[in-house]
Amino acid sequence: MSEYRTGLPVVMIAFNRPEKAQQVLNVVRSVAPPMVLLVTDGPRPGNRADEEKCCMVRRILDGIDWPCEILRNHSERNLGCDRRVATGVSWAFEAVERAVVLEDDIIPHPSFFRYCEELLSRYADDERVMMISGTNVLGQWKQERQSYHFSYYGGIHGWASWRRAWKHFDPSISRWKDPEVRRRLRDVLVDRRQAAYRASLYDRIQGEADRGTWDYQWGFARLVQSGLSIVPSVNLVRNIGFDADATHTQGVWIPACDRPVGTAEFPLRHPGYMMVDREFDDRMFRAILPGWKCRVKKRLKGLLGVLGMKRKAA
Repeated sequence: MSEYRTGLPVVMIAFNRPEKAQQVLNVVRSVAPPMVLLVTDGPRPGNRADEEKCCMVRRILDGIDWPCEILRNHSERNLGCDRRVATGVSWAFEAVERAVVLEDDIIPHPSFFRYCEELLSRYADDERVMMISGTNVLGQWKQERQSYHFSYYGGIHGWASWRRAWKHFDPSISRWKDPEVRRRLRDVLVDRRQAAYRASLYDRIQGEADRGTWDYQWGFARLVQSGLSIVPSVNLVRNIGFDADATHTQGVWIPACDRPVGTAEFPLRHPGYMMVDREFDDRMFRAILPGWKCRVKKRLKGLLGVLGMKRKAA
């Protein structure tokens, strides 16, 4: 274990990838959190491989061997990555006021935990700040002058937040039906390209019963509140999920999500102001857009396949 011990609860979300779950657990073990909240999904119907792998994942997570409180939320049926993450995080924030959230393909640098802990304390009562991200999709940004900056985006590959912020999460983004909200979104983002792209995403999400995602809705919740995300000046996490077992990125490599991992340096150097770095947001938008397009195309392809099967059956 490292010398640093985090005081934060850690939410670990897993499904059917035992090797990856073990890697994440190894990093969490190194900082020995006082509470771990385990969220797992159940096997897909009729999938024997899932049944075996889901059992293996739960056995691995039962291997927590440092003194801590463990809460479990295991689903016996398959909810899918959208509902399982959303319901799991909601369950976690019913139990705790603040937490780090890690899915089973996210490997954070150990300094990520101290970075989150200090910032969760610093901004605990500042409702302008809604999320602390460990991801910097550009790799680094103005690290010579500060340890982090404020953004209207922020990645969910390793993040932390508070109950007070997550309460705004709505998987159906019902407020998107309000024309005033649509107009205000353009005011918040300023950039017409970003606003138009976000609008197209939210239109699609509202039009689907099976949305297949939760992170766009979390982003919407923050934007509707003009909520800020904290982004580190150097990338602090690695996503190891771009492989055949991936849900949204199977067969897809997204360079912006595969940046080298740096180290948070302490003491943190805080910005002297709370203003969105729009230059970063613009560059992040341009860097991540190919990945968003791949996810949308993959989702549409899956839906068209389902519709095709239904037509043949009819």
